[in-house]
Amino acid sequence: MTRHVVVMGVSGSGKSTIAALVAERVGWTFADADSFHPVANIDKMRAGIPLTDADRRPWLLALAEWMAEQGRAGKSTVLACSALMRSYRDLLRTHVLAEFVHLHGPAELIEARMRARDHFMPASLLTSQFTILEELQEDERGVVLDLVLTPDQLVDAAVAWLDRGPLESFGPQD
Repeated sequence: MTRHVVVMGVSGSGKSTIAALVAERVGWTFADADSFHPVANIDKMRAGIPLTDADRRPWLLALAEWMAEQGRAGKSTVLACSALMRSYRDLLRTHVLAEFVHLHGPAELIEARMRARDHFMPASLLTSQFTILEELQEDERGVVLDLVLTPDQLVDAAVAWLDRGPLESFGPQD
């Protein structure tokens, strides 16, 4: 059985770093959702314009299809993706029973990280991301990890959570 884990959170929370390290540790296929964005989305974000749901929908469906393709090939995945809203996570679950690792921390810490990196998403959009962020719901399989932990501790915690077993062993998701 394949498994599909989405490392989620606002921009600057460390999704790409932690997801890549988790994938390496467990031997699963990694992808960064940023690499799936169409040029128009990247241009909007570079200009400081938040994406709309209409902008995000085809991107999220492409990510869902990627996870499904990997699953059909017998590969488990770790995807770094913001997945900020329940409706976005529902789209990611279109073809697979995705599990979520939510990297959560204070806005000040995340903004400082964003200003220190070279990325198309400006720190000015961070407020809009926190505004739309919806915490994982009880019926969503996931764990919330605090960004006060070091990257190594975050990876250890994520892997320990994954080691508890596949989604099916924890009851139905919907």
